[in-house]
Amino acid sequence: MSQIKIYAQHCTIEKYRVSLSNAIHDALVSALQYPSDKRFQRFIDLSAENFIYPTDRSDNYLIIEISMFSGRKIETKKQLIRQIFNNIEHQCKISPQDVEITIFETPRENWGIRGQHADELQLNYKVSI
Repeated sequence: MSQIKIYAQHCTIEKYRVSLSNAIHDALVSALQYPSDKRFQRFIDLSAENFIYPTDRSDNYLIIEISMFSGRKIETKKQLIRQIFNNIEHQCKISPQDVEITIFETPRENWGIRGQHADELQLNYKVSI
């Protein structure tokens, strides 16, 4: 399971919401072997005055935070990050220079999902890849 937060200026989210959603989800399905119906995303749009970033970034600057179960190999996480950069560049025409990605991993016992502890759920995908 992954929960995705995408932070950007309001105008960027309005313009790219659908293509960003698809670019990120396609990377999760490919790199983490997620079922295609597992899409958990939140777009957080900020006004220009509330989103401060370095001058070497454009108005399309994005911060992507991925919260997911711990247990994946380092190379799997690197592959996910590479795919997100690549997909966003090709599907949204946003430069990797304008994208920052952070993965936050927590053990399954720290998640509550559908009224249960996540470590007690039967998953339809692998975590240890």
